[in-house]
Amino acid sequence: MSVRVDPEAGFDIAVDVLVVGAGACGLSAALAARDGGASVVVLERDPSPEGTTAMSTGLIPAAGTPEQADEGIPDTPERFAADILAKSGGRADEAIVRRLAGESAETVAWLKDRHGAPLSLVDGFVYPGHRYRRMYGTPNRSGAELLAALARACEEAGADILTDARADVLITDEAGRVLGVEYARPDSARERIGCGALVVATCGFAGNSEMVARWMPEMTGAVFHGHPGADGDAARWGEALGASLRDMTGYQGHGGLAYGHGIPILWPTIMRGGFQVNRLGARFSDESKGYSEQAAAILAQPDGAAWTVFDARIDALMREFDDYQDALRAGAVKSADTVEALAAAAGLPPEGLRATFEEVGRLTKGDGADAFGRDFTKAEALAPSYRIVRVSGALFHTQGGLEVDADARVRRSGGGVFPNLFAGGGAARGVSGPDASGYIAGNGLLTATTLGKLAGRAAARQAGASG
Repeated sequence: MSVRVDPEAGFDIAVDVLVVGAGACGLSAALAARDGGASVVVLERDPSPEGTTAMSTGLIPAAGTPEQADEGIPDTPERFAADILAKSGGRADEAIVRRLAGESAETVAWLKDRHGAPLSLVDGFVYPGHRYRRMYGTPNRSGAELLAALARACEEAGADILTDARADVLITDEAGRVLGVEYARPDSARERIGCGALVVATCGFAGNSEMVARWMPEMTGAVFHGHPGADGDAARWGEALGASLRDMTGYQGHGGLAYGHGIPILWPTIMRGGFQVNRLGARFSDESKGYSEQAAAILAQPDGAAWTVFDARIDALMREFDDYQDALRAGAVKSADTVEALAAAAGLPPEGLRATFEEVGRLTKGDGADAFGRDFTKAEALAPSYRIVRVSGALFHTQGGLEVDADARVRRSGGGVFPNLFAGGGAARGVSGPDASGYIAGNGLLTATTLGKLAGRAAARQAGASG
């Protein structure tokens, strides 16, 4: 990625709003810009829209929704913002957190009611860091399913998605106003497209080993479970432009990637009473703090691996997730009727695993305090038959990036904003603060969909003003 100052540049075509990246952020931006009457083109490097979204469960958090009210859930945007800020230790950008939380219910309603995304309030469990059920997902809890719905909506709205088009040169004038981009085609042909406003909606930099080592060295040995497009293009553009980059040490890890299979074992396994052990059969952390920070805890264990332990009751809950069904088909999940047989299935010492089961059983009854600070009394005790799956610590996506204002305008490092440059999703600074502990479920798609929506609306207004 490079930046070229060329005020006399010519372009093959021009549109009001150009979006780079066709994940949830880019497609949300495209829909919002089209709603505002702008002509829109989305450039996507892959043969089809995928990105980080397609590898996720596609869950979007929203607070103060009609569906919550119907179920008597007393959630509000203020409570949602407080939960995000509490998880980040108050280190996230409070103004952005409050704006996104305040917009979240409208985002879900807009995607669902205006653009046909099949979103419903998820039942059954509350993720760590959230005080209420506020996750919305597609029928199969699949990011690919969500992305397909957004792509269909873009097609119906008249937003053009140009695939196999890798944008690699940003063209500006001397004042930093974006004029357009140059992109490469698979046959090495190069084309230019001009714009009134640009939305950068690329992935982050979790797939760039040099950037990971630079900003988050504790994750250097982690399995990268993300999109190949997460190579830091937005950060490189930002540095070249003189944009403000913030929270570059923040990321979403995951402490439950099925070892050797690359399939996430999602956190309801833990929040409903499951736990994790190392190769000695012993617990090593408070797993309930969150799956993001658990990744580094696993990497610190012998062999950088752990085992997630749960039971048939939790197994039944997990079966509504496509990822878990994939794990079952892959044979990643082992089952047994006794602790000793479970240990044998996983290759763990039976005496160590038996001691851990007994300790967790006491803690679930309120007998004693956990050495790691976890409260087991709110969950049911595990009962036969049992389940176990070997997992690794993984890096999913980064949470730092281009600093933006409340309308998703990119900020300059010396103050002020770029006149017609917007960012969201993996390209932008998220709401998790400067490390993994600040991430709670849904932070990624909250910033993708809502920042994308805000960016698209503001970009359409800016392009209209420019025209």
